Amino acid sequence: MKSTQSLAYFISNAALDKKAKDVRILNVSNLSPITDYFVICSGSSTIQVKAIADEIEDRMAEKGIKVRHKEGYHTARWILLDYGDVIVHVFHNEDREFYDIERLWADAIAVNV
Repeated sequence: MKSTQSLAYFISNAALDKKAKDVRILNVSNLSPITDYFVICSGSSTIQVKAIADEIEDRMAEKGIKVRHKEGYHTARWILLDYGDVIVHVFHNEDREFYDIERLWADAIAVNV
């Protein structure tokens, strides 16, 4: 991967291949000391949420990039995949509406997917 932004696009495409909904990339580099980008997406069931996360993890592993930290996989309501410069949030639709992290990061720069 050439850049952090291209990594975010790569992750977004993996999510879209598993029919993720409302895929967004947020550039938070000027707002967060811990990461540069968030990739946020949704699935309509816990099975789909896990499938999206699995696809992202598999595709990244094929590129030799291992997930640093993973949370929420067993409940599959909000799975977080930490790749350092890119953090992925895979939500169940209902949980995404409830937590509304896009509102919390409203000052972030939205990147077209």
